[in-house]
Amino acid sequence: MNTRTIPPDGDELPSDMMARLQLTEQEISGVDSLTTLPPNARGGEEDLQKADSYAAESAAQDGFICGISPFSQPTNLLQAHAHEEEDDEENANEQAAAAASEALQAIQNTIAANGSQPDVSSRTKPEIMLTESGSKEQEEGAVGEEEDEESSEISGSDEDGSWIAWFCSLRGNEFFCEVDEDYIQDDFNLTGLNGLVPYYDYALDMVLDVEMPMEDSLTEEQQEIVESAAEMLYGLIHARYIVTNRGMHAMYEKYRAASFGRCPHVFCQGQPVLPVGLSDLPRNYTVNVFCPRCHGLFFPKSTRQANIDGAYFGTTFPHLYLMTHPDMVPKKPAQAYVPRVYGFKVHQSSLYYRNHEEGPSKNQIESGRNRKTRARGRR
Repeated sequence: MNTRTIPPDGDELPSDMMARLQLTEQEISGVDSLTTLPPNARGGEEDLQKADSYAAESAAQDGFICGISPFSQPTNLLQAHAHEEEDDEENANEQAAAAASEALQAIQNTIAANGSQPDVSSRTKPEIMLTESGSKEQEEGAVGEEEDEESSEISGSDEDGSWIAWFCSLRGNEFFCEVDEDYIQDDFNLTGLNGLVPYYDYALDMVLDVEMPMEDSLTEEQQEIVESAAEMLYGLIHARYIVTNRGMHAMYEKYRAASFGRCPHVFCQGQPVLPVGLSDLPRNYTVNVFCPRCHGLFFPKSTRQANIDGAYFGTTFPHLYLMTHPDMVPKKPAQAYVPRVYGFKVHQSSLYYRNHEEGPSKNQIESGRNRKTRARGRR
């Protein structure tokens, strides 16, 4: 059916047509679409044709007829949709409340099944209780993990090795090798050490991991003395052990890995060194390193290793080791450093070589002068 609209300003419709178009909302709500003007509307056919021509333009531009959009729904329909939306919201709220009540009922059933009485706070705030219990469980789990780690470290240190392994693994004790307990348990290998080491029996039990019956009765000072005595005893046993076949083999592994360091001499080209002491008695000299290539004696690089007593390695080990393994003796350096001044060698008779091993002796200097005087007399 054709829709009649009001033409724009300038072309007014007759009064009868305007009266017919002023319909109320109640009359429009019962109509599915806008109808044409009634046949008894007065006006000429030209007015109707003008109204028809302006119908599409007015509908597209203004989008309404007499204040009511033809594309919009009536008011009662909008109200009906609003009521439907409110009903949907109420249904959703009822469903959420039912789900919450079911969940609360399930929690109460589980509590009743476990035999514990439900708490008031569990009815009102079940989610908060769950989160708090979860956080407590996490904290307890973290504390338990830390305790497990500490206990595992302690048990690992106890299970992995004995006092000897612990002592050799300390920082600064890289020069020491692990002495076999069978060697320490042989009293013949410990001859004469009981007069050098205080608290000898306690120190020996500590080295061998033997429980001391009087350990609890010792004071802290006595305990420290026993620990230092155990270190001294092990060091003196170590000096005797490394000159045996098993001890040399253990030190060979360290020598091959350059655990004792390398010679600082330039022409030795990083030759590995061996530890040596200047005395076989304790508390006299610290340990030094011996270079098999240049036969030089040097201090260890590490200050902790330089503080080790030289008696714990003895004066015999490096030389007996090289004599036992002659294939390990390196060649002497082919080059030698020659002092020069502006490119000229320093003469051997110079004061530069006074009190120096490389300089010539007095007899050599006098014989050299005599040769020069004889040569001049012949000329």
